[in-house]
Amino acid sequence: MQEKERYSIEDFIQVVEELRGENGCPWDKKQTHESLIPCLVEESGEVVEAIEKKDMLNLEEELGDVLLQVVMHARIAEEHGDFDFSDVVDGVCKKMIRRHPHVFGDATFESREEQLSSWRKIKELEKIEKKRKARELAENKE
Repeated sequence: MQEKERYSIEDFIQVVEELRGENGCPWDKKQTHESLIPCLVEESGEVVEAIEKKDMLNLEEELGDVLLQVVMHARIAEEHGDFDFSDVVDGVCKKMIRRHPHVFGDATFESREEQLSSWRKIKELEKIEKKRKARELAENKE
């Protein structure tokens, strides 16, 4: 990867791909979802600490470390044919749009409680749909 003045998310995905590639870093190449759990927990804790200390410079860095975890897990999943980073982005965008019909749709709520009730119902419907899809996948593997 060529040095640049400013990098994009696409550049970062490429960096992680190269780190895990044939000529990549031995440590990065051997990581698994399971082996990265302590790193994810540690980095998440460091984000919380930076927020509590109101240390924005450190928060920026620690958010980058959490992003590294997300991209690494997505890359590992892609290598196993499960999903990739674009699937993660697509899924979270769809979820946020679905869970905020008052922002992205025509819904209106009279109170915060009404809005939270709607959010809970949407989340419950998502769980039901997720279980249905999991059953379908299990049946198709048999």
